[in-house]
Amino acid sequence: MRVLLVEDDPRLAALIVEGLSDDGLIIDHAPNAAIGRGMAELEVYDLLILDVMLPEGPQAGFDLARALRNQRDKTPILFLTARGDVDSKLTGLDTGGDDYLTKPFDFRELRARIRALVRRARGEASNLIPLPGGHTLDLAAHQVLKNGHPVPLTPREYALVECLGMNPGRAYSRNSLIERVWSGESEVDTKVVDVYVSSLRRKLGENFIETVRGLGYRLGRLEEGA
Repeated sequence: MRVLLVEDDPRLAALIVEGLSDDGLIIDHAPNAAIGRGMAELEVYDLLILDVMLPEGPQAGFDLARALRNQRDKTPILFLTARGDVDSKLTGLDTGGDDYLTKPFDFRELRARIRALVRRARGEASNLIPLPGGHTLDLAAHQVLKNGHPVPLTPREYALVECLGMNPGRAYSRNSLIERVWSGESEVDTKVVDVYVSSLRRKLGENFIETVRGLGYRLGRLEEGA
């Protein structure tokens, strides 16, 4: 599988290239949007990983994705960026992105998202991930479904469910969830995580999210709501 990484931080780019190369992927690296666009137009890739803030400007990654989509390039795009606010995520998806992961990130999650994107692009897997209580996470529509119908969630609530749903067996500390769901926001109190978890339990069921004593939260067991 061949991947194009557009990232202007040389140290981070080297880490990503090394880590994904160990997984057997062929990684081409571009340090800016202009070079990235030229490479994307010359080579056929299975996946594009784009930073947003590049030397050309703070929106350069979004602009690159938009330009490629305008050329009918359907290659899956994963945004990998420090811009974790909800507006930036929505912009990334609206400009043609298929997924959005914020820095700092867990390399296991990056690998999982890459596998999911490529499988979906090849028609080998569904966009749907089963959740506790008979719910389903629809990654394409960015919704949580119950019996095929969307459950009304705020963008932040959805982001929290997606984070837990992508790694269902993993327990996250409150600080870890803040880094992923509230990335880019300063001085977020850990109690805000408890507030959102309580809200999700009211909407999706008390057993939807488990409390892990001394650590934080994880997704509930699927069989409990099956």
